[in-house]
Amino acid sequence: MENLYNLNVERAVLSAILFDPQIVEDVASRLKPEDFYLPFHQHVFASMEGLALEEKPIDEEFLRKKLLKIGKFDEVAMVDILSANPITNTKAYIGEIKAKANKRALVTLATEIKKVTIEDDLEADDVMNLVERKLYQITQESTSEDFRESDEVTVAMMEEINRLKAMGNSKLIGVDTGFRNLNDRTSGFGKGDLVIVAARPAMGKTALVLNMALRAVERNEGVAFFSLEMPAEQLMLRMLSAKTSIPLQALRVGDLRDEQWTQLSAAVDEMSRRKLFVDDGGYATIHHVRSKLRKLKSRHPEISMAIIDYLQLMSGEGGREGRQQEISEISRGLKQLARELQMPIIALSQLNRGVESRDNKRPMLSDLRESGAIEQDADIILFVYRDDVYREAQEKEREMKAKAEGKEFQSTFQKKLEEDTELIIGKQRNGPTGTVELVFQKRYTRFVDADKGGAAPFEVVYEEGNIDMSEGNFEIPTI
Repeated sequence: MENLYNLNVERAVLSAILFDPQIVEDVASRLKPEDFYLPFHQHVFASMEGLALEEKPIDEEFLRKKLLKIGKFDEVAMVDILSANPITNTKAYIGEIKAKANKRALVTLATEIKKVTIEDDLEADDVMNLVERKLYQITQESTSEDFRESDEVTVAMMEEINRLKAMGNSKLIGVDTGFRNLNDRTSGFGKGDLVIVAARPAMGKTALVLNMALRAVERNEGVAFFSLEMPAEQLMLRMLSAKTSIPLQALRVGDLRDEQWTQLSAAVDEMSRRKLFVDDGGYATIHHVRSKLRKLKSRHPEISMAIIDYLQLMSGEGGREGRQQEISEISRGLKQLARELQMPIIALSQLNRGVESRDNKRPMLSDLRESGAIEQDADIILFVYRDDVYREAQEKEREMKAKAEGKEFQSTFQKKLEEDTELIIGKQRNGPTGTVELVFQKRYTRFVDADKGGAAPFEVVYEEGNIDMSEGNFEIPTI
């Protein structure tokens, strides 16, 4: 047990506060009373905090009175504190106390795991969720950073300016989105951004982020993909269609010409060497994502983005009242994780059915399901809108109505192989909102930049504030 506490270090810190009461707030910002091992030391530190709040002197006399009042005074233990040599640099001592407290917390957790696993006979998933939650709490409580001083901030800023200058004045300062027109208007996704991509069904919600992932791995960057709806093989099938320009339907049935088989084989060989990691277990909580992504990022620092398909399929940890509270916990957790790992996290989200009831069916922020928390936490919100999807649906409704009335129907709708797409920037914390134009190539489930005269079309609004892959030459790594 000796490696789980150090009473001399605890006494030294408490003695230092008595010697210089001004440091109590600095110590209190790093330690809690429970971080001290000896109960008396816990009471002394809590009393010191209380005296500071009451704006009373933190000295032997006032401490004695406060401890006597709650029946926690110990004359011998107090003498030990008073006789300890005062220290001037408490940072290392505070770190030692915190490290010992974390070790004790881990020992307690190990005991709790044994109890809930053997005695309480909890399900394995529940035990793992408990462990992840407790570990996260310990990790968070052990993190304490001081203010960054002006000299450090200015040096870091100049390093960033020089990095951008070396890029040849490129507008791209964040992570490449994979689309020139979108890069022009966002400067790329920020390294701690939470990006929400939202759409109604059939708009290509998933296809867009798969295109982003494909272009990232082609740049030798890594991508983590949490697929809660689609198996990894289907994701790879779509990426191969987009990469090779072989129609998705042809890939699904293996109806390929000789040259297409050659092309597919080359693409498969290339993709087998790319850093794409897919978790397609179909179940995820914020702790599940956090735990797996932390481990993956530590092993593969080249990972530049994480994608979650989709947010509403994530589960809460329980204890929350209502789905909105769960979504709030999830969105906030994803934002914190993006900042911690210094990488954008792109989460797909559903839109409410209310969109369908409007004449203008272009999405807006209020169309997000459980929109409050998502809208607040997101740095960028993108809506995918293809007008032809609604025009085709309306044409089918008219056809069905005409047939029901015994009337002839002549369709005026013409299906296109390539459909104009609006990528609506509904929110951008550090830039303008507006609409970026893309083209959706349906046969290949591929989005490309709309190119009209070389200009990037953009309407600006400024605001305040299944194929069997088992015999192939590649394997999709799983997280």
